[in-house]
Amino acid sequence: MNYQSIREACCEANRKLPATGLVDLTFGNVSVLDPDSGVFAIKPSGVDYDALTPDSMVLVDLNGEVVEGELKPSSDTPTHQRLLQAFGDAGVTSVVHTHSRNAVAFAQAGREIPCFGTTHADYFFGAVPITRELTADEIQGEYEWATGEAIVERFADLKPLDFPAVLVKSHGPFAWGKTADKAVEHALALEIIADMALKTLAANPSAEPIPDVLLKKHFLRKHGSSAYYGQG
Repeated sequence: MNYQSIREACCEANRKLPATGLVDLTFGNVSVLDPDSGVFAIKPSGVDYDALTPDSMVLVDLNGEVVEGELKPSSDTPTHQRLLQAFGDAGVTSVVHTHSRNAVAFAQAGREIPCFGTTHADYFFGAVPITRELTADEIQGEYEWATGEAIVERFADLKPLDFPAVLVKSHGPFAWGKTADKAVEHALALEIIADMALKTLAANPSAEPIPDVLLKKHFLRKHGSSAYYGQG
C-alpha cells in the first residue's frame, strides 16, 4: 500500500512545530493516521526538524508494529498509538505532543487550565483537563503506553473534540484533531490559552472562570450542529 499521503502530512506537520514556537530542540512529535489501513506515520526519534523528509517518517500500525521505516520511531509512539486507538471513533486522525512552555507550566503545577475567557472557549468546552500522576509501577513499566492510558482514563466522561488537548501531570501537553493541520492548530491554541491564563492569574490570582452562558455561546457557535462561525 502507498502511504505517501500520510508521510507527507506527518512531515509537514512536524516541521510546523518549531515554526510556531511550540518546540525547543527536538521536544515534540506529530503522528498522522490512515484510518482505512490502521497505519500511522510518526516522527523518527531525536531527528532535527530541518532534517525531516516524508521518507524519514516511520510507519507503525495500531498494534505498535513498525510497518516501514529505516529509523526508530519517536519514543512517544505508544502514547500516540493508544490515543489513536481510543479517539479514532471520534474522527481523530492526528496527535501532537510538545513541551510548549506555558502549557508545561500548568502540567508541572499539577493544575488544569481554567477557562477565563472567550479565546479559550472558542477551542475548549471548559477547563483544559489534566491527568492524574502516574504510579511508580507505570513509570518503571510501559511508561509511554501508561501515559496514553492515563489520558484515555481522564477522558472517560469527556468528548475528545470538545477538549482537543490534555495536560499530562508533571509532563506536558498532548493535542489532537481530525487532520494534522487541526491537531497542530489545537496545540498552538493550547499554548496561547496557557499564556493568557498565566497572565490572568498574575494580574488577579482570584480571577473567576468565564460564565457558563458565555462559554456555551462561544464554543457552540464554532462547534456542533448549530455552529455558524466561519464559512462552513
